[in-house]
Amino acid sequence: MIVEGSVVPFAPSWESLEGRETPEWFPRAKFGLWAHWGPQCQPGFGDWYARNMYLPGTDAFRFHRERYGHPSQFGFKDVINEWKASRWDPEELVALYARTGARYFVAMANHHDNLDLWDSPHHAWNSVRVGPHRDIVGEWAAAARSHGLRFGVSVHAAHAWSWYEPSQGADPDGPLAGVPYDGRLTKADGAGTWWEGLDPQELYAQDHRPIPGFDQPKTINHHWDWPDPEHRPDTAYQANFKARTLQLARTYRPDLVYFDDTVLPLHQCGPVGLEIAAELYNLGEDMIVCGKILDERRRRALTWDVERGASDRIEPHPWQTCTCLGSWHYDARRLAGHTYKSVAQVVGMLADVVSKNGNLLLSVPITGDGEIDDDERAILAGIGDWLAVNGEAIFDTVPWKVFGEGPSADNPPALRDQGFNEGGTMTAADIRYTTTDTALYATALARPDGPVVLRRLGRAAGLLDRQITGVHALGDDRPVRWRHEDQALIIESPAQVHRIDLTS
Repeated sequence: MIVEGSVVPFAPSWESLEGRETPEWFPRAKFGLWAHWGPQCQPGFGDWYARNMYLPGTDAFRFHRERYGHPSQFGFKDVINEWKASRWDPEELVALYARTGARYFVAMANHHDNLDLWDSPHHAWNSVRVGPHRDIVGEWAAAARSHGLRFGVSVHAAHAWSWYEPSQGADPDGPLAGVPYDGRLTKADGAGTWWEGLDPQELYAQDHRPIPGFDQPKTINHHWDWPDPEHRPDTAYQANFKARTLQLARTYRPDLVYFDDTVLPLHQCGPVGLEIAAELYNLGEDMIVCGKILDERRRRALTWDVERGASDRIEPHPWQTCTCLGSWHYDARRLAGHTYKSVAQVVGMLADVVSKNGNLLLSVPITGDGEIDDDERAILAGIGDWLAVNGEAIFDTVPWKVFGEGPSADNPPALRDQGFNEGGTMTAADIRYTTTDTALYATALARPDGPVVLRRLGRAAGLLDRQITGVHALGDDRPVRWRHEDQALIIESPAQVHRIDLTS
């Protein structure tokens, strides 16, 4: 924020944060890749493992007992100890991501499981002290910067307070009915164990009365925004989260910080979220801070993130879709069933999001050992091949007067909560537009098998205010036949992306 030529620090208020300007790098970048990777990937059993393993009746509950035993004896702290990341090569992975076409890379810094993936002086449960005994964030950051990618971190741990509450429970029936899980263990209980000297309460944060119904899978959804003052984290927990987050940012200087929170971390609990955001912006003018479920005013202060979905319009401010090839945490069942998103789905999403002034941040699940599987490598290769041909319609473009046309433009699916409207049918009749100073790009969301009909570019639509001087199919040097009629621009070419040259 600049007043009369001098830089004024941001203050922890919405009025102050609204003065931030989106750094130029972000809307130009368009495409990022994300390593949503941590100890919950070690079992290879999908999302929210550290919570679901304590919830009777869930698949993770059954899987954990079969593989590891009862969580009174082998809890998530012990999964962390098993996680060694023995085959993780961040340099090789980030080199692959750069070849795929990503312009920025985001590493998970912690998840709701509350393990910090860096050398965290404010939190003993960190990846340098336990698990891999490596500075995960530091190594990712070095690899990203060595390949010229902007670097970001995602921070999720504000919710550990309530997210881990099932670890306070016990089996409701069976031979170990009533035997407490490990969520209430203390430092004194660690004598003679691998975790001697560590306090499980620093990890689980369960020295409090849980929410009623805490042992039901969906209870957490109703308390995500901290609506009930009686069950909000205490001041010490909030202060510790703030200290950890700011030390992370000051040490690794990310260009982007993604918060997996409604608005900001601990949003309804007090000023902590605003204090963190102000300090992040004060670190440098290139900083992006992402939040979810933002109203129009807050989208001027933060960068709106939509989870597994997209806006239905051209947004006035740059924003981001976050999604994943499969499950957020590695799930071996995805590989076994070959159920990842396809190349066509990913590039269709990318074209749709970019046409609406957004970026696509795509997570590529990583195994506990630190590798990506053969299906994922093939998908990344396909995305890279597509961008090598069609990237000029994506990178460094801006939205046109309308984002597109076709069935999905006429009847876009509604957002639910923080997103969750992806997955609709993409057809060759669904067109998305982007533009530069001299050209207009038309991208079909599926490969056409005949002529491309662009009704928004017909003379009668009145949207084109410059003359068309040529039409080209990207990736094909052969001349393209086209005709401009009242009802449409008709291109006699089945290419997925066309560049339409315009008079200056």
